[in-house]
Amino acid sequence: MTRHHPTVLRRSAIIAAAALTVGAAGTLAAPGAGAATPTGTPKLQLIAASPSVTVNRYEGEPGIYLDLGTYITVDGGPLEMRVTRKSYNDPVVATQVIHSGSRTVTKTLPTGLVKDFSGLPDFLKVSISDASGAKVADTTQSFCPNSRAGRIRPDAPATSKYPDGCSENPFALGGVWGVEKGWAAATSPGFRGNNPIDLPAGVYTAKVSVAKKYRDLFGMADRTQTVKVTVRQNSGGGQGLAGVKHGQKNASKTLKPAATRPAGRATVPADVPKPDLRALPAYGIAITDGGEGGAGVAPGKDYLAFSATVWNGGPSPLVVDGFRKPGAEKMDAYQYFYDAKGKQVGYTPTGTMEWDPREGHQHWHFSDFASYRLLGADKREIVRSGKEAFCLANTDAIDYTVKNANWHPYNTDLATACGEETAVSVREVLDVGNGDTYSQFRPGQSFDVSDLPNGTYYIQVIANPDNRLKEQSTANNVTYRKVILGGTPGARTVTVPKYGLIDAP
Repeated sequence: MTRHHPTVLRRSAIIAAAALTVGAAGTLAAPGAGAATPTGTPKLQLIAASPSVTVNRYEGEPGIYLDLGTYITVDGGPLEMRVTRKSYNDPVVATQVIHSGSRTVTKTLPTGLVKDFSGLPDFLKVSISDASGAKVADTTQSFCPNSRAGRIRPDAPATSKYPDGCSENPFALGGVWGVEKGWAAATSPGFRGNNPIDLPAGVYTAKVSVAKKYRDLFGMADRTQTVKVTVRQNSGGGQGLAGVKHGQKNASKTLKPAATRPAGRATVPADVPKPDLRALPAYGIAITDGGEGGAGVAPGKDYLAFSATVWNGGPSPLVVDGFRKPGAEKMDAYQYFYDAKGKQVGYTPTGTMEWDPREGHQHWHFSDFASYRLLGADKREIVRSGKEAFCLANTDAIDYTVKNANWHPYNTDLATACGEETAVSVREVLDVGNGDTYSQFRPGQSFDVSDLPNGTYYIQVIANPDNRLKEQSTANNVTYRKVILGGTPGARTVTVPKYGLIDAP
């Protein structure tokens, strides 16, 4: 299960990586012709892993999702970028980092080139022609350097230190993108996208190239890759891994659940790092009738549904263990504390965990992690959400530039994070730099606004509402998102003004 829209893995990352039996990229022109090129400057090249691909088109789907098996190979040095914004009133800034011997060289990418944290926009140009040579599609694709990757030669690093996937959370604050030297990154993440191409069954020719602005920026040769595309009609339903989340990787093997309840005196050391829980503004805001996606329990009424994220700014992970007494319906929860070296140095009781049997949940929830409230124009409470219990999971990369950010969190989906109904103990972790998002399609992510008059309201998201969790600061635990209700009962509307520069209703 995942809290986001289901995604389907169209191509095996393992098979795709194995297909990269290509030589190292040749010497290409360096950025800034005429200027000295620092050692360690990456050399990028567009390749096609195979001259042909077969794509299944499934009955009931609007089209196909292009995964042409093209990759960007990197040699000469790793491709590394830091992507940040100072605040939601400031634009996103991307900086390339070049590790040149013992020194680090930074290069700020052109202003406005990168607009969010999902990748380099309009990186690829793709044109598709039918068997007669007539062009039937002409599109662009963004490129996330953290997409599925594989080595291009045996002496390349065995593993990649860079994160998996780019963040699509509209309120992300900092990202790290990278491809190791001697590796290649897929130009398509291999999952369903938002823009399917309507191609009937048949044989096509795709021509793929990197946009000129990126060739100039990274000193890439102007090389077009040609791929034969066979679209095959499949009468069955869509196939794939419905529970796979973009960027999911269970890499870390640390912070395992304790075998027994904590023993001895509970202590909260004052001089050790603690997590810093921070609420992000609500987004994905829409009016539903309560029967869509489990947003409410009374179809026919008007619900204001929304997505909400609480993230950990560090410098320490939030670690909560639940322990169940024989026959008990709830678990006793404890928060753990670690010193700078990762050694456990304390714990304290911090509430309970309870099993949520509802469809779309069916896992153990930690109580009092966050709270949602709908406020009037005067910011006084009107409606309080009954949802205050959550399964902690690292669903979103929010800021991987903060101190001690974990680029490879273990529990990135509900299946690995929240335990089974018969569990005797559960460990739930919110790692540094990561956020825990519940989308608008989850039960409890809505307010009943059927009887509310039209006007201005605020969705309030509160992290750690009762201060049961011990953290570095509580000054950043509350956010407000303005909404304007309109329409008539049964046909309500909602307008969501921009939040700073963020236009994400």
